[in-house]
Amino acid sequence: MSLTGEYEPSTWQWVRDQVDAYERSGGREANTLRDTGLPVIIVTSRGHRSGKIRKTPLMRVEHQGRYALVASKGGAPTHPEWYYNLKADPRAVMIQDGPAPFDVEVHEADGAEREDWWRRAVEAYPPYAEYQAKAGRVIPVFVAVRRQVG
Repeated sequence: MSLTGEYEPSTWQWVRDQVDAYERSGGREANTLRDTGLPVIIVTSRGHRSGKIRKTPLMRVEHQGRYALVASKGGAPTHPEWYYNLKADPRAVMIQDGPAPFDVEVHEADGAEREDWWRRAVEAYPPYAEYQAKAGRVIPVFVAVRRQVG
């Protein structure tokens, strides 16, 4: 994989535990959001300030081999830190959806593309609609496309 460097685990214990279990088991364990039974993926990016590798479990929103990465932060008024990582370097991103991670390139969706992906995201994880209602901001949606090797 092209994304290498020093890994700095999350400051949140549950995130560290989930990422560790997911990666250690090749996605067979810790592959759902806590007790919801809804699937997650692991997104790896490079910290926009530190340059360190960061790993974040996000809801799995996949369509025809592409993924939506929803920067909801639970409906908070600010973007999650990983949003800025993806904006700073949209090619320094990997997704693990199962046994092995793969390189992706991301872009922030807007207009009709965002509407389509937002609909898919809410179908996959209905609380996103509630998050949007309370956020006081338009929740960004990135589209991740697998990069071709070579």
